[in-house]
Amino acid sequence: MRGRLIEDRIGFDRRHLWHPYTSMEDPLPVYPVASAAGVRIVLEDGRELIDGMSSWWAAIHGYNHPVLNQAVRDQLEDMAHVMFGGLTHGPAVDLASLLVEIAPSGLEKVFFCDSGSVAVEVAIKMALQYWQSMKHGERQKLLTIRCGYHGDTLGAMSVCDPETGMHHLFRSILPQHYFAKAPRCGFDGSLDEDALSDLSRLLQEHGREIAAVILEPIVQGAGGMRFYPPLYLRRVRELTHEHDTLLILDEIATGFGRTGKLFASEWANISPDILCLGKALTGGYMTMAATLTTSRVAEVISSGDPGVFMHGPTFMANPLACSVALASTRLLLSSPWKERVAAIQEHLTRDLSKCLDFPHVADVRVLGAIGVVELHRPVALARIQKRFVERGVWIRPFGRLVYTMPPYLILAQDLQHLTAAMVETIREEGA
Repeated sequence: MRGRLIEDRIGFDRRHLWHPYTSMEDPLPVYPVASAAGVRIVLEDGRELIDGMSSWWAAIHGYNHPVLNQAVRDQLEDMAHVMFGGLTHGPAVDLASLLVEIAPSGLEKVFFCDSGSVAVEVAIKMALQYWQSMKHGERQKLLTIRCGYHGDTLGAMSVCDPETGMHHLFRSILPQHYFAKAPRCGFDGSLDEDALSDLSRLLQEHGREIAAVILEPIVQGAGGMRFYPPLYLRRVRELTHEHDTLLILDEIATGFGRTGKLFASEWANISPDILCLGKALTGGYMTMAATLTTSRVAEVISSGDPGVFMHGPTFMANPLACSVALASTRLLLSSPWKERVAAIQEHLTRDLSKCLDFPHVADVRVLGAIGVVELHRPVALARIQKRFVERGVWIRPFGRLVYTMPPYLILAQDLQHLTAAMVETIREEGA
């Protein structure tokens, strides 16, 4: 009976549910999940998979964590949701206070929103409304670097790489912004002067149109899982000051310790004018994001016409999400997360470097709890996914990239199983 129920659900899913980045005519296989705890995802057929993705980089404490579960239960006893227009509540105030305390210096105003993409939309609107309030409405363009990814909503899509950012189909309807060359020197490489000169040139030529520079600090995520050196980011901050342009940092993927620093911008010892947070903010429990900005930006927007910031999500500062985000962030800060991430980096560097011996592998790169193996050709996702599941791990490649971002509390033996499965499966891809 249970087997039949599972089959019925899979059949309904295949006919009616549209999964991310897949076709309804020929959808990719899906694997029904019964439960998840720690770093393990338990499938309906009883198989257990060691999670190498932190559910798209969000579940940094793993699954079914007792501290986070309790935070949700406790909040549920008081209220699941109230509107944030005209009301406030303790979880929102306490979470905002903690974020202001730990964020890069100067970021003192917090705007809660629904998801990472919406956090980027809010950041863009803040930048545009800032310049409108400054009587510089001509500053309506954004400047970013190629190979970036900032989300799937319209404003966020407009600053994703027009070729590698998955959104080329919509290019004709998106606002047209400026794209500089992406640095190509790696985290430990020397400064890519050519890339920096290209960004500097665009600021020089179009600075009077540009409202903000937006980029992912140190690690470019879904646009290619590329790393670049802290010096490049530091120089970008200097250029934005020089040209009186706002700097937006998208730390949705890199925030909360993933790169080895609490925020990736700390590698360059800089602070942006606007910061986007999401993913790991709630430990993967609920959808929530935050956009932080400076008192200067907030004051200018609030003093201009119409005197208010024009955005207000229905589920803004949802109490359940705020409560679990507060618990998750406190849990992270009280844990030995730096040591755990350093240990993961050491292990990923040692094990994944074996892939460099394979002729079909173009590059291996590791930073913090991020390990990336780049192949010369795209993988066949359905086939390679099946092989990973058969080896008892959950890895979700895309394009030419096979990568892992495991939960920070993964044990050494589980991480060994994970990387061994990655190396062996990648070896088979070249056979």
